[in-house]
Amino acid sequence: MKKSLYYIVSLLVLIAMVLSACAPAAEAPLEEPVAEEPAAEEPAIEEPVAEPTPTLAPPTTEEVVKIDFWHSMGGDLGGIAIPQMANDFNASQTQCYVEPIFQGSYDDALNKLKAGLQSKDTPAVMQLYDIGTRLMVDLKVIVPVQDFIDRENYDVSDLEPNVLAYYTVEGKQASMPFNSSTPMLYYNKDMFAAAGLDPENPPRTFEEVWEAARVLTQKDAAGNVSVSGISMSIYGWFFEQLLAVSGGYYVNNANGRDALATEATFNSPEGVAVLEWWKGMYDEGIMGNYGRANADVRTAFYAEQTAMFIDSTAVLRGAMDTVAGKFEIGTAYLPRPNEEAFDTSGTIIGGGSLWMISDRPQEELDCAWEFIKFQSSPDQQAYWHTMSGYFPIRQTAYDVPLAKDWRAQYPQFETAVNQLHLAPNNRVTQGGLIGVFPTARQTIEAAIEEVLAGVATPQEALDKAAQIVTDAIVEYNISMGLD
Repeated sequence: MKKSLYYIVSLLVLIAMVLSACAPAAEAPLEEPVAEEPAAEEPAIEEPVAEPTPTLAPPTTEEVVKIDFWHSMGGDLGGIAIPQMANDFNASQTQCYVEPIFQGSYDDALNKLKAGLQSKDTPAVMQLYDIGTRLMVDLKVIVPVQDFIDRENYDVSDLEPNVLAYYTVEGKQASMPFNSSTPMLYYNKDMFAAAGLDPENPPRTFEEVWEAARVLTQKDAAGNVSVSGISMSIYGWFFEQLLAVSGGYYVNNANGRDALATEATFNSPEGVAVLEWWKGMYDEGIMGNYGRANADVRTAFYAEQTAMFIDSTAVLRGAMDTVAGKFEIGTAYLPRPNEEAFDTSGTIIGGGSLWMISDRPQEELDCAWEFIKFQSSPDQQAYWHTMSGYFPIRQTAYDVPLAKDWRAQYPQFETAVNQLHLAPNNRVTQGGLIGVFPTARQTIEAAIEEVLAGVATPQEALDKAAQIVTDAIVEYNISMGLD
């Protein structure tokens, strides 16, 4: 490692600050954000629902280099897909052997990395969520994959440029994208038809969503809402995405991409308009509020208690399998303020990526790179795409027969692919780059709750949240020696 272990460990104390959770005071819910699990599309704690894939036994010869791969995928992804991909890699060559090891949530994995740096128990390659990008780079505990790309002139022309861009920091690709997704609008086509709406012409703008939600909302004999026109969980990622498709920056210095971010800017007119739209539909009684749990919104959709909802592209397969023909699911682009926004902005990549940890021996890092390249191959990306519902990061993966057959079964996913390719690759769609993103996300969620409760206006809540996040960014930058 380039810096002393003592220095690195002292920096990692910041992780505890970033991931700390304490209950907010009732009268000031923005001051102490409530911690939640990371992105709901990351099924880190689900139990597998099918027989797990047995991992191939490690080789007995000492010439084979063994490496650990820490991941945070639960359910079938962690029990079936990732072990199968590791088995495929191990069977494809004789120099390296990778062992996938589930580490719990992304927050759990970060805490284990912190402890492992002190005990010399770290993996050669590690999966981490998107919002950990700035932190991982600043801690200087990783080898950028750009080093290996440059070393062998690895061709990245087939990789999705918008996906790569999120994980590119200061001109270097820091990690290799792995599980990538964006949000989109899901809707009940049967309800659209019954309400006199065209199920093949879903709403595209904020105003059109509002109008459709008004028509789709149903009330019982007592006047209570029985079917909400639209529902959306109080999730910071959704706010980030709606801000981006509106052309707004999350932080200054072009989302921290042109220079180090020093100030939150999501309290801009674009951000305020997002919450005014959200609050307006809620006040009218056509927006369902299920709190912060994405799963509760999905359950309401499956039970036909809401006609539309916003969620990750990665939940499409689960939604289709759960509904199982009870009604027809439609998918549409994430709504924007107006039609012009479709040409100038777009969604941000979410999910996670693969990182190489720098304190491992060179032979392990070489094997880690071979494993990362293998996972990025068309066949492996097609398999991962069909098992998970995440985007392939490689464009030619869509041409693999397995992927073609999967999209024939789930044609609604074409919306996700088209939305990804529609988005321009610019500083807005590359997303904010800050080291305190988990705290920022929780702060935004508390702000949305205040707005929906009528405690503060959208401008007041976002101004307060922006100050809290700005203070956290300043403290982080000072602690990291970045200012």
